[in-house]
Amino acid sequence: MTILVTGGAGFIGSNFILDWFARSDEPVLNIDKLTYAGNLQNLASVSARKEYFFFRLGIEETSKIARLLAAHSVRAIVNFAAESHVDRSISGPEPFFQTNVIGTLRLLEAAREYIESGEAPADFRFLHVSTDEVFGSLGPNAPAFRETNPFEPNSPYAASKAAADHTVRAYGETYGLPVLTTHCSNNYGPYQFPEKLIPLVILNAIGGKPLPIYGDGMQVRDWLHVSDHCSALRQVLAKGELGETYNIGGNSELPNLAVVQAICAVLDQVRPLRSGKSYAQQITFVRDRPGHDRRYAINASKIAKKLGWTPASNFTDGIRSTVDWYLGNPAWVSAVTSGEYRDWIARQYA
Repeated sequence: MTILVTGGAGFIGSNFILDWFARSDEPVLNIDKLTYAGNLQNLASVSARKEYFFFRLGIEETSKIARLLAAHSVRAIVNFAAESHVDRSISGPEPFFQTNVIGTLRLLEAAREYIESGEAPADFRFLHVSTDEVFGSLGPNAPAFRETNPFEPNSPYAASKAAADHTVRAYGETYGLPVLTTHCSNNYGPYQFPEKLIPLVILNAIGGKPLPIYGDGMQVRDWLHVSDHCSALRQVLAKGELGETYNIGGNSELPNLAVVQAICAVLDQVRPLRSGKSYAQQITFVRDRPGHDRRYAINASKIAKKLGWTPASNFTDGIRSTVDWYLGNPAWVSAVTSGEYRDWIARQYA
């Protein structure tokens, strides 16, 4: 049998594929549109495997995907494909709704066509990977998000993901599609495109550039190492109850300022400045972004109780290994931080 991964050249998708092949020889079809954040270099170590297939496709290409599903006897779709950067959704919302809502709708249609053709295996599953941002913002002492929290998205990105989640659920209820949904907290780790906070700060720090922090830097996030996210998704795919949603968190609630300070502390140890000063001197506070959610927190007790999953990483070790990865992969960094990326950073943090 075979699984189909959408958005498999992106940050989480490529880590999932690498992790999958570290544990299995089951074939993987990777479909990715290869927009700015899709990078096939992430998968160079598995690209020659006979079990790996790549197709440059968007998830909106229903008929092509339906043919792939049938031709390869796909037993599961894992849907990572999404526009995911909040800042970009604020400056240009439409691509987020095209990909995250219309794209997910058409992918669901491909899955429905496959199932109704009678060619899908009886245990076929559609796993939709979503975000905790659909739940909105929490107060400082509010209980962490549970799966039953109402959706209250505050950014175009979060709104598009919430709409996609509702669509997935509707296809399960209306058409009986065997769907599963996960809501993860903020991921970090290798291969993350450096518009996101952690890789942006690492690369700006060693480049002698300002380390931009929105507002007062006290926005709280729950940080989840991507390897833990991948292990949770494997559990949901294997054992999750159809129609259910599962929250996936890292048990590492930290304000953004503390995350940046932690990165600076690691760099002070592993690549100290010649001046003897701390990288923290480069921290610069910039105007807060519109609609910036104050706090996210994940209650992951359901996946722990039902599926036996808990995160293996702690933030101290995870951020150290992440800094080491970016310092040890300058060629990858150079390839992804050219041209359009530099223009975006200049505009965003001017």
